[in-house]
Amino acid sequence: MPRAAIFDVDGTLVDTNHLHVTTWWEAFRQAGHDVPMHAVHRAVGLGSADLIEHLLDPGRDRAGDSALSAAHTTLYGTYFDRLPAFRDAGRLLRTLADRGWAVVLATSAGGAELSALRRAIDADAAITATASADDVEHGKPAPDPVRRALDGAGAPSDSAVFVGDTVWDMKAGTRAGVTCVGLLCGGIPEADLTTAGARAVYADPADLLARLEESPFGSVPRAGR
Repeated sequence: MPRAAIFDVDGTLVDTNHLHVTTWWEAFRQAGHDVPMHAVHRAVGLGSADLIEHLLDPGRDRAGDSALSAAHTTLYGTYFDRLPAFRDAGRLLRTLADRGWAVVLATSAGGAELSALRRAIDADAAITATASADDVEHGKPAPDPVRRALDGAGAPSDSAVFVGDTVWDMKAGTRAGVTCVGLLCGGIPEADLTTAGARAVYADPADLLARLEESPFGSVPRAGR
């Protein structure tokens, strides 16, 4: 059975978190909601419905939530042709695939957004499967996306490493029983990632790649060994 290298995408492999902050902030503003950018940043990584629920008054009229989410999608979509991958993001995925890992993307993105992110990473040949927002009922911090990724890889939880950049990623991975690795390139402090379950924390994909052998990837044996 293979080992699974599971990756979040936004803020982990592609430098998009602050684009999400800006476009969510603008979508909220257009809908008449005053939500500070720092609060939006902390919520990035949640699915759209969960992010809105997390940031707005639970006693609000939810009739406008779908339009708010659609506004964010439209605003963010203007960046689809120029999303920037972090340095060595694609190389990291290709290196793991070459070493026998089943690489799976576990992300809140879906549809055209996920396609744009994959184009930015430019490592499709290394990716075994994806677990997107389109595939699960509950997004992070629920374990569903990570468990779906494990299914896609055909790997048990004790032969998997999940790499992400948010507290939601670390909580989802921990609840799914996998080893979690945090990256700082999404803008979340190391202490927050560690408290949420990160076994190790690195600056970005390039830093993780440079220290791959000493990272949790270097200590996960193949299943059955």
